[in-house]
Amino acid sequence: MDNLPEQDELVIAIIKKILPYGAFCILPEYNNLEAFLHVSEVAPRWIKNIHEFISEGQRLTVKIYHVDKQKNQVDVSLKRVNEEEKRKKQEQVSSEKRAEKLLERALSESKIKLSYEDAKKLLTEHFGDLFSCFQSAFEDEKSIDGLDVPASLKSAIVETAKKNIKKAVMEVSGVLSLTCYSGDGVEKIKDALSLNKKSISISYLGAPRYKISITSDNYKDAEKSLATTIEHIKSFAQKNTCDLSFERSE
Repeated sequence: MDNLPEQDELVIAIIKKILPYGAFCILPEYNNLEAFLHVSEVAPRWIKNIHEFISEGQRLTVKIYHVDKQKNQVDVSLKRVNEEEKRKKQEQVSSEKRAEKLLERALSESKIKLSYEDAKKLLTEHFGDLFSCFQSAFEDEKSIDGLDVPASLKSAIVETAKKNIKKAVMEVSGVLSLTCYSGDGVEKIKDALSLNKKSISISYLGAPRYKISITSDNYKDAEKSLATTIEHIKSFAQKNTCDLSFERSE
């Protein structure tokens, strides 16, 4: 079978049958391809009863850790998926389901004789996934000019995207500890944290800790802005006999 997942790919798995030594599951993103979850890949510690960790019918985010293309065998792992990977995969699945609804709406509005499955295939082949099509149409309607679909569907995709897609907002944050030892230390801290930018939010966590959050529609820009902000405060601290430390939030 050519359509097999890649090594280390994150996929959704549905547990179908549980045995003492592992569980058989299906991968709905790969036409319900069967995969095996060995008991040693369920949790990072020894398991006495596998049923304490998984149950039949349960949907899980797992990682592909072995693929045998000749035997058409796929092994997956649950313990190798961290919380950040799990969150991102769940967001991806949620976005794709939303995009499916948007495509149904666009097809209905375009009034063309093209099946849902055929339209989904064309859009996915061009953009990689369905949500990226609507995201691209929202950001730049010319991005769908190369789609091999009728003009009425292109127009419907753009209008549907504009009505239903919101501008992405990325946030990066961390905890700053700042202590100033001079007599006017409180005033100096206020000066250090007086940053007149709408994208920067500073909240008091209890002396000497403050949470700094940066929002942007671009992750790289948010990271750059956070780094610049911390450098600005660090420079102020050095000039005013203040102790500073900063720890990024996950």
